[in-house]
Amino acid sequence: MRKIIIVFFLIISLGIFSQLQAQYDVDALRFSYLGFGGTARSMAVGGAFGAPGADFSSLSTNPAGIGLYKNSVLMISPSFYSSKVESAFYDEVNDDIKYSFNLPGAGFVLNLENPNSNWKNIQFGFGYNKLQAFHRNTEIEGFNYENSLLTQYRDKANALGELSKFDTELANTVNLMPYDSATGEYWVDAPHGGINQRKSIEERGAINEMAFSMGGNFQDKLYVGMTIGIPVINYQMESRHSETDIKDSIAMFRSFSLDEKLETTGSGINFKFGLLYRPTDWVRLGGAIHTPTFYSLHEEYSRAMASNFENSEYNEQATIEGQFDYELTTPMKAIGDIAFIIGKFGLITAEYEYIDYSTARLNDENDISTPYSYDFKDDNDAIEDKYTSAHNIKLGGELNLAPIQIRAGYALFGSPYANNINDGERTYYTFGLGLKEKHYYVDVAYIIENYEEDYYLYSPEYVNAAENKYQSNRLVLTVGIRL
Repeated sequence: MRKIIIVFFLIISLGIFSQLQAQYDVDALRFSYLGFGGTARSMAVGGAFGAPGADFSSLSTNPAGIGLYKNSVLMISPSFYSSKVESAFYDEVNDDIKYSFNLPGAGFVLNLENPNSNWKNIQFGFGYNKLQAFHRNTEIEGFNYENSLLTQYRDKANALGELSKFDTELANTVNLMPYDSATGEYWVDAPHGGINQRKSIEERGAINEMAFSMGGNFQDKLYVGMTIGIPVINYQMESRHSETDIKDSIAMFRSFSLDEKLETTGSGINFKFGLLYRPTDWVRLGGAIHTPTFYSLHEEYSRAMASNFENSEYNEQATIEGQFDYELTTPMKAIGDIAFIIGKFGLITAEYEYIDYSTARLNDENDISTPYSYDFKDDNDAIEDKYTSAHNIKLGGELNLAPIQIRAGYALFGSPYANNINDGERTYYTFGLGLKEKHYYVDVAYIIENYEEDYYLYSPEYVNAAENKYQSNRLVLTVGIRL
């Protein structure tokens, strides 16, 4: 009965626990969740620039915004980025900061005038917008009086009656989980804790979208646009989980470490369709639909385990590597836009997004009939159970003191997690200035992002959550030339 209970709990916990093996439902959320990027002007008003239009960021939000361009424009947006993660784990608090430079947007819009037609302007746009950045370092450390990662390894091996190569077999190979032939079970040092645990995680990479857009202006009343988006994913993660007998209370055992590396690369395709309507000179209404993004992804991973005992004869190291190709279909997105143009004095703008993260789906790129195929049913079931729909609201305003503009905004992105199993709600505070001249413009924006999420070093049935607080700061500069 004890083994049956343990097996049942292990199956249930797989949907949450991502440290023993690759959990693709976690990847599905990571690559489906998008913040906002693009130009400094759009980011300074909380990313709510779908309705005002005539901004390059609209190619990746509401492509009808390209229809409001009256000139051809060339622009580029360099950025400085910092992220801080503060982690509380077993009454110990640690933090880490990571800095990076990147390019959140660059592109070109060609405007063609057609004064003798109801379609007064036709526009073509090409460039890229950064949709998400993964740059951050996380440092988690605390003294665990309850158990060890090896406790879960032991229970898993004894419950299943066999070893799995990505976790329990590694532990057995490096003498951290020996087999007792007398009892017919595996055993480990420190099953009831009394060890210092530390987890260091470094993440890098981004999702950058190449955008090919076309738009039009019908009688200065109706604006339409569409974008073919080709997002490119480049994500790297390196982590080390270590446990140390800092009080020297465990016979023979000193420490062990588990190093993991993961790199995911690939690209996809999506389509975006948008409309904007101007019922009066001071109101703009709009909406957009984003199809799912259809990704083809390649993953390379490795896990290395090392043991350290008082008798060095038992010290061992073991490594396992692998690679895998799979497909991800992200959720579709619906957007509603409204803006109030206050003459030459400025504007107030808002945007609403709806996205259901539980509709993401994973598939194996191999034919299901081949011996190398992977069944994603459990991962897709976990996506449906763990994630839910989210409502994202963006608000912003611009005060025009020609040639200077002052901007501010706020955005609230709803949590993607179902049944309050985690937090994940994100808030953005944005500020900016602009200088607008006849043949060029310069904009600067500062964006603060805050959110909290629990992180488990291994199964929550064993270990307490590390309570992580995330904050990122972005300083974005956009320089544009009107041609």
